Amino acid sequence: MDFRIPRGTMDLMPGEVEKWQYIEEKARDLCRRYHFSEVRTPLFEQTELFRRGVGETTDIVEKEMYTFTDQGGRSLTLRPEGTASIVRSFVEKKVYGEPQPTKWYYIGPMYRYERPQAGRQRQFHQFGVEVFGTTAPGMDAEVIDLGFQFYRTLGLDGVKVELNSVGCPRCRPIHREKLIEYLTPRKEELCKDCLSRLDRNPMRILDCKNESCREVTEKAPRMVDHLCDDCKSHFEEVQENLQLLDVPYVLNTQMVRGLDYYTQTAFEFVIEGGAGSLGGGGRYNGLVEEIGGPEMPGIGFGLGLERTLLALEEQGLELPARYGVDCYVIALGDDAKKRAISLLKELREVGCSADRDYLDRKMKGQMKAADRMGARYAAILGENELKENRIKVKELATGNQETIQLDRLADYIRQGRKD
Repeated sequence: MDFRIPRGTMDLMPGEVEKWQYIEEKARDLCRRYHFSEVRTPLFEQTELFRRGVGETTDIVEKEMYTFTDQGGRSLTLRPEGTASIVRSFVEKKVYGEPQPTKWYYIGPMYRYERPQAGRQRQFHQFGVEVFGTTAPGMDAEVIDLGFQFYRTLGLDGVKVELNSVGCPRCRPIHREKLIEYLTPRKEELCKDCLSRLDRNPMRILDCKNESCREVTEKAPRMVDHLCDDCKSHFEEVQENLQLLDVPYVLNTQMVRGLDYYTQTAFEFVIEGGAGSLGGGGRYNGLVEEIGGPEMPGIGFGLGLERTLLALEEQGLELPARYGVDCYVIALGDDAKKRAISLLKELREVGCSADRDYLDRKMKGQMKAADRMGARYAAILGENELKENRIKVKELATGNQETIQLDRLADYIRQGRKD
């Protein structure tokens, strides 16, 4: 049988994995500076969590979830996004009883049954943050700023923030009525999915990617024109805080995001090119309560790492991802091979990466192996060097070579690693 990787997934090979590690390290360091703590949740949850959390009328729930029944007859779903799981953990662990706000982040795989394309896979990865316990507009701006700084730290140009307010349960009903009133005479122009949402959740129609639906909704009533006083004031303060943080943004009054739990602030990070939307998020003041907790506000984002890497590639940005070993030990002769075993141990104990030959190759073959591994140094130990308690060290990039005391090798390589 010819086994192949499932459609919409990727093998990350050596040389590529290091790029992922680099951007993940950047995300973790950024979160440390913004005082966020990491949380890791299961890859699958009860299906009902996503139905209630993400929303019955979303494309995710209606079309894209990987759902299965386990041997106990329970319906489980591979997580299609990160927020619902994080909120479930927040509620289940009763973190709402601790001093607020709570600031968490996560990095990991998500799963959606979509048509695979550049930057969009069925198993994809997100870096996300969630904040609970405050409605302060300044926190909305801080979360947006963190996401923007992530792209800036990686060196991406042209990233901009698209911003909108999707209101709250008090002002949404007015907009809903206006929207139904506007769309009903035009319902024949809507796709099948949007037609089914007209009565259930007309705001979802604004998120449709179908060209005919987009033409219909281009002049539809805008939520920002129907905000209550609290939502309007909140939105104005978010914008003021973003200006103070020097975060560039543009208003996109058609944006509603693809999830039902958003209230008030909604935003996306977009860039020209194949990557398009890099990620986004928003405020979700009713989600904790919906999932069984007390009334507790929240805000967060999820950023696609595949799309981030695609954008970096499109801009020709090489990540300084380190690959290869610090030192490849070349041992010639039986006694030298035995000494090489302890040399590797010494190198690794001081924090250096090291390897040696295990195929009994000659000197030339071992040097080729060192090159293939991307070794910075080759340490050459023959019988004569061993008798003199010395070793030759060659820097492969320059060809420079010198002979040093054998017991100095670990410190020599460690120092070169720092330079």
